[in-house]
Amino acid sequence: MDSCPKLTIIWIHTRPSFKLVASADCAGALDVTDDLQQLLNGDELTGLHCFRHLRDNVAAAIDSINSILSAEFMQASIHVARDKDLLLLSKAKTRDSMYMNGKDEEVKLDDEETSNFRDRLLPLIVGLLRTAKLPSVLRIYRDTLTASMKTTIKNAVAELLPAFSAQSLESERTSAERTADTDGGGLSLASKLRSLSSENFVLLLSAIFNIVQAHLVQAAEVKKAIEWIMCNVDGHYAADSVAAAISVGAATAETAYESGSQGSSLLPFSPQRSTSKLTSSQLKSNDAASPSNISRNFRADVLRENTEAVFAACDAAHGRWAKLLGVRAVLHPKLRLVEFLSIYNITQEFITATEKIGGRLGYSIRGTMQSQAKGFVDFQHEMRMTKIKAVLDQETWVEVDVPDEFQAIVASLFYSEPLISEALNDTQVEMTTSYGEVGTSNDGSFVIDNEAQNAAQKLVRMNSTEVSLQNSVQKKSTPSTEPTESNKVMTATSSAQHNNHKVKERGKSTSQTLSCGGVGYHMVNCGLILLKMLSEYMDMNNYLPTLSSEVVHRVVEILKFFNTRTCQLILGAGAMQVSGLKSITSKHLALASQVISFVYAIIPEIRRVLFLKVPEARKALLLSEIDRVAQDYKVHQEEILTKLVQIMRERVLYHLRKLPPVVESWNRPVDTDSQPSLIAKEIVKEVNYLQRILSRTLHEADIQAIFRQVVIDLHKETSEAFSRFEISSPQAKGRLHRDITLILGCIRSLPSGSSSESGTLNWGQLDEFFLQRFGSEAG
Repeated sequence: MDSCPKLTIIWIHTRPSFKLVASADCAGALDVTDDLQQLLNGDELTGLHCFRHLRDNVAAAIDSINSILSAEFMQASIHVARDKDLLLLSKAKTRDSMYMNGKDEEVKLDDEETSNFRDRLLPLIVGLLRTAKLPSVLRIYRDTLTASMKTTIKNAVAELLPAFSAQSLESERTSAERTADTDGGGLSLASKLRSLSSENFVLLLSAIFNIVQAHLVQAAEVKKAIEWIMCNVDGHYAADSVAAAISVGAATAETAYESGSQGSSLLPFSPQRSTSKLTSSQLKSNDAASPSNISRNFRADVLRENTEAVFAACDAAHGRWAKLLGVRAVLHPKLRLVEFLSIYNITQEFITATEKIGGRLGYSIRGTMQSQAKGFVDFQHEMRMTKIKAVLDQETWVEVDVPDEFQAIVASLFYSEPLISEALNDTQVEMTTSYGEVGTSNDGSFVIDNEAQNAAQKLVRMNSTEVSLQNSVQKKSTPSTEPTESNKVMTATSSAQHNNHKVKERGKSTSQTLSCGGVGYHMVNCGLILLKMLSEYMDMNNYLPTLSSEVVHRVVEILKFFNTRTCQLILGAGAMQVSGLKSITSKHLALASQVISFVYAIIPEIRRVLFLKVPEARKALLLSEIDRVAQDYKVHQEEILTKLVQIMRERVLYHLRKLPPVVESWNRPVDTDSQPSLIAKEIVKEVNYLQRILSRTLHEADIQAIFRQVVIDLHKETSEAFSRFEISSPQAKGRLHRDITLILGCIRSLPSGSSSESGTLNWGQLDEFFLQRFGSEAG
């Protein structure tokens, strides 16, 4: 009979507990189940058959409570973020400019919203703590959040693709794809992604950025709320409830672990009972198992699972973003730099934003973006190597005017300013150059070399609005420096006037030389194209700093190739086979010297700009490589000057070999010709022509270096040639005197920059021979 009041209490508690569960009053239900559990753990109900199912009923009630708490937690933590997706997708479809920048301020919660959100989560977290289910619920939350992130991104792509690809699909689809659609097929999701223009793809990424950001910010708020409840709730009205819940949950989890029933339903224990049990069973042998340590470990477990959920969500977002990039991996290397950078930059912003929220580096997505950036650099380099080879092989080595855009490139080297910085802010500006060979027709109009143009088009699709050397580089049509008929001079003059008129019509300002460091250089088409390419390499280096070392290697490679191929074409006379030149003239050599000298002059500035981004560990090796290239250019330039001297020597020797029959004619008794011999005239003519050509093209220092050696060769070869003959008759001596006087007069006029101790310009071996033969008459 003593048990009747207790039975009445049990009955009173049992019926309301199930009603509380049904009404989702989880806190009240847990209070009841806790009281019932204490009774079940005692001896009062032992042997009472009517309560044999009570323990199972209490366990079922706790399971129901956990299910309700878990569902409400998921609703508050994840499903609320989904409500924003429709709004974000709507904005993306309308291409809201305030929204499409990847930074939607609406995803952030203000202080009041944050406080309300914490208050909403607080009873749920406390309840799950009391049942020790919070860690497992957080694991479910992590998996659900990850799956939700993947599904949300997939749905967003499927929803937005029709809006972004409506125009590009029809314009870029092949006939085969149209046939497939007609047959009932259609483009796959991957094909639709690849059909997007780079601009629309960036818009798609921007939309996904905002949607992901909304979900991650929500996840971060959940993380902060749980951390606040677990660690910083002191002073709050619920501080005691949280502390008690942590204590109960920790003891319950520890007891369940000890009994091996971790997978079964956990029943709440009172703090007093749990503490007494732990004290009797564990603290005797291990101080680490004290209630405070158990609570601390339980709290750490909750915080770890809490943090892992946000990590996992970020990883899922990174994986989906990387997958989108991977679908278009074959397209991105072929984009213009501005287009690729728009994708690269928004990806970097996405990585930075998500890493800041998740607190962990996204190695996978960083690797994907780095791989695509390297692929872009590799493809662009391959394209330029192929193009510069085609341009060099078709170079006719004719001087061209220099548009101001190339002078701006040189100026940017000395100020380290990226050439496309303004273009990045203005998507209307097209920065890719179509490196087509420029030719001049007979009437002075401009024609494009189709073979060179086709070679470029095989590598990359060009935009019709691109800036092109085909429209910016004009061949200089100056009057010929060689003896020509008057009609040829008039034609050349007319052509020059026609070109100047075209320049004015196009509004492009040009100059005759390209200035670098205060020195002007005469240029040919391939030299300007190389300069344009180098500027693009430097832009890649500036905007893709993680690939700076790779870019430097590519610059070294293209500089080496340009130098080697130019040497083969000019010094090796290869241009006569590939470009159709009839001969390699001194004019060709002089222009080649100017181009090589110009590149040699800008290499130090190129090196300085490039190495601003190179890691210190790589600088020493890369510096040695680029310095070797610079030395090769210097040697090449010296070889060209030596070749010019050699050509002059060969021409002099060619004429001097015809001297014997001329000298024999000098011994005729009657001297009716008072002029120097034709041989002397030809030698002087050749030397003066070379001086005239070089003085219009080369720098003064180079001219003096060349003619210093030419003077020596003239003295040596002419004096040796004249000394081989026995000239004794007055008539022969007179003719010899006239020839040497003419040649010496030519030598005196040459700009060698040297003179004898007496102050006589270009004194040499022929002067000594003259004095020896004629003595005082030499004066």
